[in-house]
Amino acid sequence: MQHYDYLFVGAGLFSATMAHEAVKRGKRSLVLEKRSHIGGNIYTENVDGINVHKYGAHIFHTDSREVWDFVNSFAEFNRYTNCPVANYKGTLYNLPFNMNTFTKIWSDVITPQAALKRITEQASEMAGKTPQNLEEQAISLVGRDIYERLIKGYTEKQWGRKCTDLPANIIKRLPVRLTFDNNYFNDRYQGIPIGGYTQIIKKMFDGCDIQLNTDFFDDKEKWLSCADKVIYTGTIDRFFDYQFGELEYRSLRFETEKLPVQNYQGNAVINYTDSETPYTRIIEHKHFEPENTFAMELNGSLITREYPATWKQGDEPYYAVNDEKNSSLYAKYKTLADKQDKVIFGGRLGMYKYFDMDDTILAAWNIANKLF
Repeated sequence: MQHYDYLFVGAGLFSATMAHEAVKRGKRSLVLEKRSHIGGNIYTENVDGINVHKYGAHIFHTDSREVWDFVNSFAEFNRYTNCPVANYKGTLYNLPFNMNTFTKIWSDVITPQAALKRITEQASEMAGKTPQNLEEQAISLVGRDIYERLIKGYTEKQWGRKCTDLPANIIKRLPVRLTFDNNYFNDRYQGIPIGGYTQIIKKMFDGCDIQLNTDFFDDKEKWLSCADKVIYTGTIDRFFDYQFGELEYRSLRFETEKLPVQNYQGNAVINYTDSETPYTRIIEHKHFEPENTFAMELNGSLITREYPATWKQGDEPYYAVNDEKNSSLYAKYKTLADKQDKVIFGGRLGMYKYFDMDDTILAAWNIANKLF
């Protein structure tokens, strides 16, 4: 078997960014991916002319001009602006919380001053108290009306626990805008790559050998021995055979349906914030690329319902559960990881934290700069 300078375990954005830097420096690199495709969770697949986000909505946003220029060197980005809508028991509200939201919730509120006064009044029920859980923390920030309609049900579905059983530090702050601005992100740069994300990852891996449908753990020692350095982006606890116990993750289940309508919901993302609806959101993929006139005019649309799920071994882990217990457990694994000379742990699973896409690139660059 050929020997490589670098082995990348996982073909997502973190590995792709580092592999791109390695190849530029003439390093021989091999990529292992247990799925049947590259791209990790930002993988997009063209179905009937519509670019489908197979693992949930991914909108690229960043304040870094360097990162923005970097991703635009692989594909042209459109000017998509993320403006999700919340559906609470059939009534629609704009997100993030802004004047459009407040005037819809409170019909007598029409000015920023009145909105702030109402929020402050409702939050005052927590005056003098230290929030003991997520529910109390949310109420202290935005009041009970917003919490009950737009936070409670969605959060409990997302985490699989009651808000009263979730720690307060999960919500350190909540966005409150006293303007009529539905743009979810504050970042300077935002968009979707025209033609989807997969093309970007493919170009990043140019010059690498890639093996799909290959599980690193089926022959761990063989793969560890095939390269001088290993960039591992899987779950850190599994790498160490769960010797301190399992870290907790949240998983997702996606249900995609083709509908015989040109326009199903009028928006790329609609969140369902009541507790009765089993899914957290519906994604209508064609709206991510409104400049794709073929897809927009097509008398058919693809939607995906996103269901949160409890994770168990064998399921796909999507989100780290960064509560106090798991953070303490991760610290033990991190100590082991830091002692590794050959293996570097990266990405949301290897570093047990949530990353936006730009943060993923920056984290990969940080490690690449030290290595190279």
